Amino acid sequence: MQTVADPLEHARLTAAHKEAIVCGSDRLDYQTLWSRCGRLAAYLAGLGLQRGDRVAVVAANCHRYLEAYLTIPAAGYVIVPLNTRSALAELEYAVADSQARVLLTDREPSSLDSLFEQVIRLPDAYEEAIAGAEPVALGVDVHESDLAGIFYTGGTTGKAKGVMLTHRNLMANTWTALNWSRTTGEDRFLIMAPLFHAAGTCSVLATVWVTGTQVIPSSSRPGDLLDVIERESVTLTLAVPTLLAAVTDEQFERPRDVSSLRLLSHGASPVATEILRRATKAFPDAELLHLYGTTETSPIATNLPHEELLLDTPAARSCGYPALGVTVRVLDLKGAVLPPGDVGEVVIRGANVTTGYWNKPEQTAAALRDGWYHTGDLGYLDDQSRLYLVDRLKDMVVTGGENVYTVEVENVLYSHPQVAEAAVFGVPDEKWGESLYAVVVPREKVSAEELIEFCRDRIAGFKIPKQINVTTEPLPKSGAGKVLKRQLREPFWSDHDTRIGN
Repeated sequence: MQTVADPLEHARLTAAHKEAIVCGSDRLDYQTLWSRCGRLAAYLAGLGLQRGDRVAVVAANCHRYLEAYLTIPAAGYVIVPLNTRSALAELEYAVADSQARVLLTDREPSSLDSLFEQVIRLPDAYEEAIAGAEPVALGVDVHESDLAGIFYTGGTTGKAKGVMLTHRNLMANTWTALNWSRTTGEDRFLIMAPLFHAAGTCSVLATVWVTGTQVIPSSSRPGDLLDVIERESVTLTLAVPTLLAAVTDEQFERPRDVSSLRLLSHGASPVATEILRRATKAFPDAELLHLYGTTETSPIATNLPHEELLLDTPAARSCGYPALGVTVRVLDLKGAVLPPGDVGEVVIRGANVTTGYWNKPEQTAAALRDGWYHTGDLGYLDDQSRLYLVDRLKDMVVTGGENVYTVEVENVLYSHPQVAEAAVFGVPDEKWGESLYAVVVPREKVSAEELIEFCRDRIAGFKIPKQINVTTEPLPKSGAGKVLKRQLREPFWSDHDTRIGN
């Protein structure tokens, strides 16, 4: 049996004075990290928290957030990381739904505070709280089946759902992460993604377990991230595609010494092959690794190593092979397993799969059937069990009786040298039922007519967007970096049946 407490205890015993965290000017070794986590656990116990009580966190990435992530589950409580980009009403919903008793936050006082029994402000009140506590042991009477965290989805499909992840789920992902990242004690992992998202925490426990160092940047600006990679000799990182594109552009414009970077992984949403080609040139010493998963899979389900060697092959569009301990299948609408090459719904089974959604039995029953998590993603497997995603079930557009996978159209748009961002979705059409509409953010000036002509030589006519809106406004995104197509679609469908999707 292993729990979230085990990696930190192992690191303290085997590498007490090794650098654990770099966060701005703060540098913590593993002995200090263990002590701070033990004191936080003691302080929370002193507040009268009981096993299984929820503790919410609303804060920017920092070493105190990482301490909370390690401590709260290891002390027998449940961490509830909340999206810092959420509106107040969305935060209030998640707090009420989870019934969290304590809040750790770096925000100024607001009406949100009134929903908690105790609010601990970072950094000052937090530091004062743990300074007066004596460290207590972590992991006492904590079991792998215990709930470790409730991770609220971005709410791109309506009300956010609280994904329940146990210690077993998180530790299964830890072993998966060690497998795909090959992390050792010599590695330095840059945490680019926000810690409230599963992508931000997917390598935290793995890095701690092997006594590596985690580097937390004080800014997510592309130039600042590259400066940190150079200054701290970062060897590993994980970026969402939008951030990957941004740091790639910055590296071309103002190059840094990024030769220390050996693994550049990406995930959370689809990425255009053209972005990967540019990334390979910008970071020539790094292996590209494609990761696919969901919050419900803790989060990694598949991985594609050495993606940079596959960019001129069909496998370049793959999400890779099932991760360690994970089984992936593709089913038809009746639940039958489809052969390689046939498109259907992607389902996943493994120790990493969630136990369900907090307080949502109907959604849990719909998503978890016969031991399989139904992702809502459309895809197919090849004869080597590599997974290819073609779209979300709810993002597929049916126009004139033809199925169009919007990701395919987006990939064509991304291959245009002047396209920085693109989103394609369906809008009402009296003749065709739906027609394709695209929103494009250009690198430099480009017209809708030029983009339509560009598509004409590359995809079938029924797949070409009927309209393209070229805008300088960035596409709306969730905290995970996923484009919020629902928000883009909403104005077109306000007088029609609502379409729901990412």
